[in-house]
Amino acid sequence: ALSTGGLLRYMDEHRSSSRRRVFKSGIIEFSGDALPCTVRNISQTGAAIEINSPLWFPDRFTLIVGSEGLRRTCRVAWRVERRLGVVFELE
Repeated sequence: ALSTGGLLRYMDEHRSSSRRRVFKSGIIEFSGDALPCTVRNISQTGAAIEINSPLWFPDRFTLIVGSEGLRRTCRVAWRVERRLGVVFELE
């Protein structure tokens, strides 16, 4: 079994497009709720985000990053504690 760090490194090496590291505040929006998050890296096809608390939220939601002008529907590809990898859905 991979450790948490090993899994995150494995996921970084198997991307369909290169991601750039960022540290930006974002919002997870679903069903009228909005949860703050931190975007750790981002690409054309997805992002890695960190949530502030391990609250439940659905596997599909809208990710908003105001400083990037980004508003994308996405689905969760993986979860490790408070970190999530999401894939942007085609719009």
